[in-house]
Amino acid sequence: MIKDTRAYRYAKWCVRKNNDKVPCYVKKQAKAWLDIIAGKNKEACFDAEEYEKIYGLLGLVRHPDLKCSMAEGLEDYAHFLITAVLCTKLKNKRGEDIRYYNNVVLEIARKNFKTFTSGVIFILLLLTAPDFARLFSVAPDLKLSQELQLAVKRIVKASPLLEQDGKSVFALLRSEIRCGINDNTYIPLAYSRDNMDAKTVTAFLADEAGNLDEYPIEAMRSGQITLKNKLGIIISTQYPNDDNAFLDEVDLAKKVLDGLMENKRTFALLYEPDERLRKKDLWKTDDTVIYQANPVAVNNADVFQNIKEKRELAVLYENKRENFLCKHCNIKYKGLGVEGYVDLNKVRECKKEEDLRFWEGKRVFLGLDLSQSDDNTAIAMVCADEEGVIHAKVFGFIPEDRIEEKSLREKVDYKKLIREGCCFACGDEVIDYGFVEDFALSLQEVYGVEIVNLGYDKWNAISTVQKLESSEQAIECVEIRQHSSVLHSPTKLLKERVLSGTFRYDENLLLEINFSNAKCTEDTNKNKYVNKKKSSGKVDMVVALINAMYLLEQEMLYGMDFVIQTT
Repeated sequence: MIKDTRAYRYAKWCVRKNNDKVPCYVKKQAKAWLDIIAGKNKEACFDAEEYEKIYGLLGLVRHPDLKCSMAEGLEDYAHFLITAVLCTKLKNKRGEDIRYYNNVVLEIARKNFKTFTSGVIFILLLLTAPDFARLFSVAPDLKLSQELQLAVKRIVKASPLLEQDGKSVFALLRSEIRCGINDNTYIPLAYSRDNMDAKTVTAFLADEAGNLDEYPIEAMRSGQITLKNKLGIIISTQYPNDDNAFLDEVDLAKKVLDGLMENKRTFALLYEPDERLRKKDLWKTDDTVIYQANPVAVNNADVFQNIKEKRELAVLYENKRENFLCKHCNIKYKGLGVEGYVDLNKVRECKKEEDLRFWEGKRVFLGLDLSQSDDNTAIAMVCADEEGVIHAKVFGFIPEDRIEEKSLREKVDYKKLIREGCCFACGDEVIDYGFVEDFALSLQEVYGVEIVNLGYDKWNAISTVQKLESSEQAIECVEIRQHSSVLHSPTKLLKERVLSGTFRYDENLLLEINFSNAKCTEDTNKNKYVNKKKSSGKVDMVVALINAMYLLEQEMLYGMDFVIQTT
């Protein structure tokens, strides 16, 4: 029976070898579920009786727009999602009826009926969940959270067969929806106004999770700890910010699908273009990008044409690019804006894994950005290889006792960045300059490099420079005048190297965040430089990198006997 369903046929279509219209992680999820159907999974099985019940209900539910049964009107991916999530059960010796998947992640572009599909799932849960179940939707504000409520109401009002004794089985109230059969309740919550703790949560939906932090999702999951049959659904498009809960959800889902996690009870449909399609601006011309992010566009010519028209505008007008790439292509992109520095996607194409052996014996230039004592500080190390490619490694430093405050204010998870080696905590309420100085002096021994010299902005740096120059492992320090006439050239060089692909940096998320924050100012002579005051966040790592680039550029232009301009 299952092999005759649209869910099964869609999953089989997804895993076709030469099917480029489906991204790789959707293929992996489809294969994993097909293995369950084939009896290859020791933990899970398909429940045919549950499928009959679910699709019997879908036969009663009417599609408000297409005027047909929901079983006929749903999109193929929605059939796959509903069938897999609600009809795949956990094998257990006690014979308990427990769904296998308790965590669902749907990364899908706009105009793919994701909220509508969620509404269908919630109606099914209201009808089939144990008595007195409580369902919630969470979103950044109440209006967005109520989008799911509106979808449920539309479907219910269009479905006259959902009646008992001549009355609808649902009570559509202003603040909630109740199911009269079993006293189950659905309530929309808003992060901006509702306390989400201390609730027993049978199922929840986090909509537009790319605009949420961890709290609402974790609060919902905390309310499910004692429940065996629980469900959390996380839905979003991509967002340009680097500090949202959805990024971790997608990352965790990928680890599950890659076989890196023991707990396999996450079902994820990640409609984002494959890595090869996110490079070299292929989104401008390759329709595969649209298909992989928009499953509805595969069979709906009107949707596909509409997205193509939006793509044409995004190609022509840079201010439309961020919305198009994030919302319609699921390509994470932070728009340049009026004074943007460099496309973050281009920067990320230049990252590489750390290789300590690469740096051994290299002649390197250091850049230092010593911010105020209670703020971020950075050191950058650069060199050019035999083929002329510029390599960089950048280190950040933050006051240890201000990690919580800075994480909250800047919306950057500094604890995670410290664990990943992107930056270091030192001092208490203020930066420990001694730690930074010792760190700079240790680079020669740790990386086996020869430090030619170090470039710095004299602001806050005089004492540190004196200590570096007077140390036993003395480093020659050179003041770099922080003026557009001086900084324009290395700023331009760094951008050109990023865009041409002749720049490499050791993977560092904090550096990428700094690049995304960076904004440029142009003087009357058309000279550009990164302006800290006009940037949208911390840019100390980029500033330190530009200082190092200046020294490297001088040697590339004038050889070892170059003279630094300081006045």
